[in-house]
Amino acid sequence: MNRRSFIVFVSLLFFGTALAIDPEPPLEDPAIESAYRELINEVRCLVCQNQTIADSNAPLAADLRREIRKMMGEGASRAEVIDFLVTRYGDFVLYRPPFQPTTWLLWGAPVFLLGIGVIVFARILRVRMKQPLEEPNSLDEMTL
Repeated sequence: MNRRSFIVFVSLLFFGTALAIDPEPPLEDPAIESAYRELINEVRCLVCQNQTIADSNAPLAADLRREIRKMMGEGASRAEVIDFLVTRYGDFVLYRPPFQPTTWLLWGAPVFLLGIGVIVFARILRVRMKQPLEEPNSLDEMTL
């Protein structure tokens, strides 16, 4: 392996870390760092909406990561951080919002739509079962 190939290889190895979204150093306590990582993977980016704040590079996501890191570093529990986020941004900020009256539609819509699909499918089957089978009258129709 020549020198140029080695430099390219090493550069490729470290290229992924250059694109890290959360450049902050890890928290001192590994348990808190683990809880922090889990939490930022459960909070929705309010700008991107289809990404977690762990995956987003939007400025608001970076601000939320810093705020969560600061709160957890100061000793706030997971529940306290979630309460802070929900109070400030609503249940939408959570990828798994709690089951409560304000989110019943959110949780019930898939079940409701699936039920409608089953009813429509059953009616289509019932109508098709009542239709007679048509057989071709000649060999020419069979080959078409």
